[in-house]
Amino acid sequence: MGIILHRDLTMNGKVYKAGESVPWWLVYPFFIFHMGMFGASGFFMAYGSDVELSFLYMHGGIAIVTYLIFYWAIFGPETVKWLLIDSVLGVFGIVAQLGWILAFFDKTLADYSVARHFIPFTYYVLYTFLLHRAILDFGGGTRDEAKRNTINWYYLGFSIIVYSYLVFGVPAI
Repeated sequence: MGIILHRDLTMNGKVYKAGESVPWWLVYPFFIFHMGMFGASGFFMAYGSDVELSFLYMHGGIAIVTYLIFYWAIFGPETVKWLLIDSVLGVFGIVAQLGWILAFFDKTLADYSVARHFIPFTYYVLYTFLLHRAILDFGGGTRDEAKRNTINWYYLGFSIIVYSYLVFGVPAI
């Protein structure tokens, strides 16, 4: 099982041409770990420190633009449209999950300006896109339209159920 590239890329010193298959283990573990580290640092800078917004945007913005370039090259424009779908779904998830996490620190999303939320929110969308894409690849949905449709509906349904529970069903801690 591999990921079909949409642009030429060099990974680990090997050149992969557009249309070639790249092993999943070259893509998902790296991005999940790397984005998790940058996303966590963006979260802590936004909500756990007094860092200037300009530094937060520089630190997070460079990484986010880089991820988007790689997403476009690796997954292609048709797949990246799921970023828009994940963005809409992500707003609900962000409110649910970040609100829940901030409650551990006796904070709410309203305690911060909208500008401070931009970097953590964007990381969340990029991360959920990557998880959605990994589920599609591992579930065989990238090569089978019927599986893709089934996986997409389960993904959306499961996400809505979890986020609804976090927003409406979990008491404040």
